Amino acid sequence: MENLIFSLNATIPVFLLMALGYIFKKLGLFGDTLAAEMNTFVFRIALPVLVFSDLASVDFAQAWDTKFVLFCFCVTLFSIGAAAGLSFLWRDRSIQGEFIQAAYRSSAALLGIAFITNIYGNSGMAPLMIIGSVPLYNIMAVVVLSFFQPDRRGLDGAVVKKTLRGIVTNPIILGIAAGLLWSALRLPMPTILQKTVSSLGSIASPMGLMAMGATFDLKKAFGKLAPSVTAAVIKLVGFCALFLPLAVWLGFRNEQLVAILVMLGSATTVSSFVMARSMGHEGVLSSSAVMLTTLFSAFTLTFWLWLLRSMGFI
Repeated sequence: MENLIFSLNATIPVFLLMALGYIFKKLGLFGDTLAAEMNTFVFRIALPVLVFSDLASVDFAQAWDTKFVLFCFCVTLFSIGAAAGLSFLWRDRSIQGEFIQAAYRSSAALLGIAFITNIYGNSGMAPLMIIGSVPLYNIMAVVVLSFFQPDRRGLDGAVVKKTLRGIVTNPIILGIAAGLLWSALRLPMPTILQKTVSSLGSIASPMGLMAMGATFDLKKAFGKLAPSVTAAVIKLVGFCALFLPLAVWLGFRNEQLVAILVMLGSATTVSSFVMARSMGHEGVLSSSAVMLTTLFSAFTLTFWLWLLRSMGFI
């Protein structure tokens, strides 16, 4: 019971903030424009500041973990390959690209940092997990959605170049790089700057989660139900069951294991819908997968966290 309460205390506040965003939208306090602007602010300012703050205050050698980063990268690459193989089970080839992306692409930055911060009080190993997985998420999303376009036009060099440029200038990646550089150079953090950065970073999780809740649409979850449910099961259960035992066997514990859990089993990122639509896909499967994984990850993440806690790994 103690372990279950620990797990619920870690997960329920995260999803209550999302529920509040949904309720505020229904009450007319949040509009579509405000939710979009909140998402933009969190992505471009608050989250980068948060990861910078957490990394700038620790020793560089202590923060970097090559084994952990390589594990995140390799597991992400394998997950993409597995999702691509499973996509051929569907007769409707037009949904392959969306299915693959929905099955592997986690909301690792927003939900991951919120989840780990709720447990440990800081972003922990989330920034290094992001380094190992998020750039690969974005690169492969372009490849997958271009190669499996409904009209099969293949890869567009201009689109690939634009996306690679976007990865290099990604605000979260820039925040991580700045934090690691600040730590490596052992630069001092004046109290005024430290308090300002801390205050700005602290609003990232609550604002981002409420904005995500405000964009939730239950009706969309019923579009293309079978492939959406399959992608959701793979996302929330399949990869966790496959790779968490491997992570434990390799010796990952505590913050590392929680970061890996978030990478494997958190909800499909909202940006997967935006990217699918912008690259010529219908987007219904993507939006359905986002809704389903967001809804049910409250239960599955609690279960995985309870299991790891009960077995003494976190």
